[in-house]
Amino acid sequence: MSTRHLITSAITTVLLITSAGAAMKGQAQTPASDARTTKSGFPVKTLSSYDRVNELLAQMTLDEKLAQISCIWFDKKKVIEKDGSFNPEKMKKEFPEGIGCFARPQDTQGMEEDIERSGLNDSTVVRSLNGRTPSNTANLINTIQKWQIEETRLGIPILFHEEGLHGFQGYQATSFPQSIALAATFDTDLVEQVYSVTAREIRVRGAHHVLSPVVDIALDPRWGRIEETYGEDPYLVSRMGVAAVKGFQGDSFPIADDKVVATLKHMTGHGQPEGGMNVGPSQVSDRELYERFFPPFEAAVKEANAASVMASYNEIDGIPSHANSWLLNDVLRDEWGFDGAVVADYFAINELQGRHKIVDSIGEAGALSLRSGVDLELPDGVAFYELKEKIEAGEFDEALVDQAVRRVLELKERANLFATPYADPEAADALTGNQEARDLAEEAARKAPVLLKNKENILPLDVADYKTIAVIGPNAAITVLGGYSDEPRQTVSILDGIKNKVGDKSNVLNAQGVTLTDNRSWWDDEVNLIDEALNRRDIEKAVSVAKNADLVILAIGGDESTSREAWSETHMGDRNDITLIGQQKELVEAVAETGKPIVSVIISGRPLSLANVDDNLDAILYGWILGQETGTAVADLLFGDANPSGKMPVSVPRTVGQIPAFYNHKPTARRGYAFDDASPLYVFGEGMSYTTFDISEPSLSVATIAPNGEASVSVNVTNSGDMAGDEIVQMYIRDRISSVTRPVKELKGFERVSLQPGETKTVEFPITREALQFYNRDMNRVVEPGEFDIMVGNSSQNVKTTTLTVK
Repeated sequence: MSTRHLITSAITTVLLITSAGAAMKGQAQTPASDARTTKSGFPVKTLSSYDRVNELLAQMTLDEKLAQISCIWFDKKKVIEKDGSFNPEKMKKEFPEGIGCFARPQDTQGMEEDIERSGLNDSTVVRSLNGRTPSNTANLINTIQKWQIEETRLGIPILFHEEGLHGFQGYQATSFPQSIALAATFDTDLVEQVYSVTAREIRVRGAHHVLSPVVDIALDPRWGRIEETYGEDPYLVSRMGVAAVKGFQGDSFPIADDKVVATLKHMTGHGQPEGGMNVGPSQVSDRELYERFFPPFEAAVKEANAASVMASYNEIDGIPSHANSWLLNDVLRDEWGFDGAVVADYFAINELQGRHKIVDSIGEAGALSLRSGVDLELPDGVAFYELKEKIEAGEFDEALVDQAVRRVLELKERANLFATPYADPEAADALTGNQEARDLAEEAARKAPVLLKNKENILPLDVADYKTIAVIGPNAAITVLGGYSDEPRQTVSILDGIKNKVGDKSNVLNAQGVTLTDNRSWWDDEVNLIDEALNRRDIEKAVSVAKNADLVILAIGGDESTSREAWSETHMGDRNDITLIGQQKELVEAVAETGKPIVSVIISGRPLSLANVDDNLDAILYGWILGQETGTAVADLLFGDANPSGKMPVSVPRTVGQIPAFYNHKPTARRGYAFDDASPLYVFGEGMSYTTFDISEPSLSVATIAPNGEASVSVNVTNSGDMAGDEIVQMYIRDRISSVTRPVKELKGFERVSLQPGETKTVEFPITREALQFYNRDMNRVVEPGEFDIMVGNSSQNVKTTTLTVK
């Protein structure tokens, strides 16, 4: 029986709890030598690295402690009036001890029934949370914070948090490409810049904490949240996650004035739910956890010092993550040395009772999650407040509350919240969505799209060849932003981008073709597919438009309503199919019958199989979701003012029956099917360019190393075409013979290389112990002697191989 099974078999017992340890550079420390024990005899450290934390905790009443580890979101309506103003009298009545955390101050969640929804034009995604302007939010935070500091006994400032998945989810904030699109850039420097701007736009409004990045490994394209991830590969996700955390936090605590403390989401197994349905059980072994799902979290903790971690909704081996002490204490804290705060996912503590059915009351859910290592209840304080009577009756040890309070206070210290509690409203308006941010959003949107097909080199387009261009499809005249978005200061649709690009050199026509759903909303529960008859009438109109054009640009895929977080039984977002939704296949076929060349642009949050329409498309530019500058970037790429350079961050199955289709499978997987092709439609790391690149045979620095030794492999990369471009060189490794089965290949290095025509550069990858090691039968990390295939190329399938010997 594994260690995890031995420990989690007694989840209702108070388990080993550890607290903060090592501090980051720039953090004052004092010895943490004093310790207490719970009534069950398990140690709980009591001294913090911060003197102020110790002093505050020594003064706090139980009510004040419980307030510090609780939050408000729906409860905003208790303290904010219909006009959006803060009511201090209500605050004093409802929360006499103040609050520790305030969720998403920019939105009006819980107050929608009192606020008339604002209508938006067709080029933006409909908001349902009626976000405040930058200065509005800053002023609100300042007002609430001033009351908290001046009117509560200890004056501990509130930790405000926001969402920042692909830019700040706030009104007028910059909307960058979705995470899955950022992963397709294979550009960690760019990702760090994106999240630096995101941090700046959050912090300038007065919030110090962000619930991002998502470092889940995503293995099921049916899952509606796959757009929030960096794909299927542990190494790629790790590199992107580390870059994102560094962008958010910087490199030291306390954070700088333009940074926020980050939260890793969601620990773990979230990206392979049973049936592809959100929050479903994750049927994975300890080995799969350690080798596939844990690495991004471990890297972000050890390399980037992520300040907080969010537990996941799902269960593993019968234990929900919010009740999994092995996961949150033994692995996260003891094995990796994490010394930050663990925050609950929204309402997940309540779900220990309501969904998972492992406790019979909210109070028991709070007790179990606190014992298991959760420190801060989100989004509204319910379960932790229920602990008061248990503690006063001697049924729950207050030392566990103290430990959580300490971690929350330390998080506030690391966020520099005590020193910088207020925002600058004028700066908030000036910095939000400024030109620098727009330029970066445009750069990211140009680097993310993946060119998957280019029949007879139809791309890049020469406007002189096409007097009339038809831009057709459900995503032609809108800008899809995806989940965790609000309304940015500007958006550019594909239609507008092409019009801006061609000017008066070509006549641009437009037709909808099909409409996907009756409510293009990520937020609203009620979403239905459009009546087929209505779509077929629109397809006829689109065909008429196509007949009058020399070229068709077909913008198809999905939107916020077809791929989204399924957070309840009335709010679905996962699918049982991975082909184009609605009548888009009919649209493709009908337009193809006109005989006009078709260039397709795929905008989608999830991997879509185009196997049933591919033959009708002359070119496929897979854009994922590109953010506010979608149209400008797509036009630049289609007309050759930019060269496609993105690579697929996931493998795309041909049919739903192939799931899972990830590239780094075991040797006995993917044997094949009767009467059909078992290979992916698009492979991990795949992506074309308008130029050609030659990659030489890989050369090792040394042919043999010791198990603790290091080597490197190098290749020469030459741009053998006639256009400047970027190639993403990838290194994969396989242990030929091992004591346990190993994947057929694993990504262990990548580098983006920019080359002019005829230019050659040498790319060198280190081969370290970390790249060669794995978990043996005893679940120890080892490098076993033997031969290793070192593979270098421009996709997981197009590689050249050399052999490294370890002995």
